[in-house]
Amino acid sequence: MQPLLCISAFLFLPLALMLDDDSPLDLVPRRYVPYHSGNIRLFREEGVSNYSVMLLREDMKLLLLGAREALFALDLEDISKKQAFVRWEVTQEQMDDCHNKGRDLETECKNYIKILHKMEDNRMYVCGTNAFDPECDYMSYANGELTLEKRAEDGKGKCPFNPFQKHASIMVGNDLYSATSMNFLGSELVLMRSSPPIRTEIKTSWLNEPKFVSLAQMPESDQDNDDKVYLFFSETAVEYDCYKKPVVVSRVARVCKGDIGGRRTLQRKWTSFLKARLECPVLGSQLPNIIQNTYRWCDPQQHWNHCLFYAIFTPQSDTSDLSAVCAYNISDINRVFAEGQFKTLVTVESSSIWAPYSGEVPDPRPGSCQTLSLDLPDQTLHFIKDRPLMDDIIQPKGEKPLLERRGAAFTSIVVNQVQATDGHDYHVMFIGTEDGALVKAVNYDGEMFIIEQVQLFQSREAVKILRFSDVTKRLYAGSDLGVAQVPLATCERSLSCLDCILARDPYCGWDTDAGSCVALSSTQRQLIQSVREGNISLCPTADPVHVVNHFFSPGGSVKLFCPSSSNLATTKWEQDGHLVVSSSRHQILQDGLIILNASDSDAGRYRCLSVERSKIDAYAATVAEYQLSLKGEPRAPQARTKGSSVVGLQVVVGLLVVSLVALLAWNFYKGHLPLPWNCSKKNRGKSYESNGQEDGGPL
Repeated sequence: MQPLLCISAFLFLPLALMLDDDSPLDLVPRRYVPYHSGNIRLFREEGVSNYSVMLLREDMKLLLLGAREALFALDLEDISKKQAFVRWEVTQEQMDDCHNKGRDLETECKNYIKILHKMEDNRMYVCGTNAFDPECDYMSYANGELTLEKRAEDGKGKCPFNPFQKHASIMVGNDLYSATSMNFLGSELVLMRSSPPIRTEIKTSWLNEPKFVSLAQMPESDQDNDDKVYLFFSETAVEYDCYKKPVVVSRVARVCKGDIGGRRTLQRKWTSFLKARLECPVLGSQLPNIIQNTYRWCDPQQHWNHCLFYAIFTPQSDTSDLSAVCAYNISDINRVFAEGQFKTLVTVESSSIWAPYSGEVPDPRPGSCQTLSLDLPDQTLHFIKDRPLMDDIIQPKGEKPLLERRGAAFTSIVVNQVQATDGHDYHVMFIGTEDGALVKAVNYDGEMFIIEQVQLFQSREAVKILRFSDVTKRLYAGSDLGVAQVPLATCERSLSCLDCILARDPYCGWDTDAGSCVALSSTQRQLIQSVREGNISLCPTADPVHVVNHFFSPGGSVKLFCPSSSNLATTKWEQDGHLVVSSSRHQILQDGLIILNASDSDAGRYRCLSVERSKIDAYAATVAEYQLSLKGEPRAPQARTKGSSVVGLQVVVGLLVVSLVALLAWNFYKGHLPLPWNCSKKNRGKSYESNGQEDGGPL
């Protein structure tokens, strides 16, 4: 193949120029919440693992949970309360048969629940791997019990054989759409509908070593024929086969709900299957990022063409640890399928390559849903059989990620819309990671901001699935070893107005009457909030920090603590109003100050300030204050403005006053000192005698 053709393959690589040079790839959550802190509820059953399938039955106030060889019904308000469970185990004969075919007896030859959906008659449809012989059944919940009907339907093409192979499924009415393998080896991978049965062609141009991610239905019209089902997956790209190593790309495919296959060509095969590449351009990536999970978000008050698909991407290169979240408008996806150019296989100098199709596109257009599939002409059917791939690449909203970050890979996502006090709606992203954490993030007008990161599982196993309930306002996360329940709003973690505002959590605001950070949904009072800017000037004046007296011995070490509620804040220390500079004797840590070989020059008033920058300004707040004094020496005068020293002085002065009054009273009583009124009478008597002598004397 000519070098020019291979060079052209690099045109599909993400362009770093599409992002700003100062993109914060090392984004830090404002708050880390350690394991088992706050109001997290946990569930696990001894001897049971792989809690990776969930179904919210809000009508029953239950969380239905599928695991290895067991199904559970948990209280939706408190998942630690198990309401019911049922075992679905394989027989010893099935295990032996699985093991004889080369599969591991303890891990693979079990029954892993992989499909759990609600049906129109209120029952649940459930499928398991069944020791590499997939099987499906119907389950009901009544009188506090889960019951399997044990109908043993064949699960091939519905449920994977291999419990660790990626798959996807969705129930539309009573029709199951599944993307999985059809054979024991896992080599025949298809997108299939159960009834009427229809699937994809087994051709590399349709699906080439795919890894299925998710399925979603879009009710796009009043007619069933025009409703569509979308499949998200990754696969080895046939269009870039000249690259040295196989290149994996992310795709979205679409089929029509009313598709029942062709009359002669593509019998019982999709006649509407089209696929296109998804781009999530991450700065510095040399290969396309791979889609891992999606979440469909739709506003029930708006038209369906305003719906968004949020998707998680991780790198396919082992040298990168960067994950990203991109969002796609459904209207942009449909525009590519409805108006975009197709790719076709052409021969250039004895080599076959995929190139844009420049010929005439048949009518009806391949992939359209308005026409009954049995009535499609052979020209259209042959075209789509050979050319299901679109040339156009679907770009994300804003043509860049909403969030990107180095560290533990993202694994799953859900998105919730909440209205803040400014009247605007914000999409809060809850993202699971491979080390068992939950990331809570928002994109404010292009600014990526992580509110907090919560450690859900002590063993740090990956979050396999996320769901949330609009009824309970709680989030549910599943992993191999357990399930966690977390509230959407965690306002109580902010203990001050400054902390509440700088958290920039659209769920929370500061209640000046209660003096606490509360959820907007919990009160009708006006709350202080500033999610876009983090403007703490709205807060009332904070109470002064209590001064702590601390004594030290010369030559010893001193540790002054300064707790911080924010990872985005920097710590500054002052001694008697002068900045403390880090040195060999003064070590400034994240949580305090260490003074080594302390001397009398280290005595004084110490103040710890937390400095945090919001969208509009940097704010400094006093977090802790100490009066540091040598043992056995009087404290500095400025320390005696409050506290026990002032009280002691007042007591001494009072005793002196009482003693002086008592002494004067004793002297007056003994006559050592004349009483003031006696002195006045004596003087008046002397005056009277003097006057009498003058008046009554001889003439």
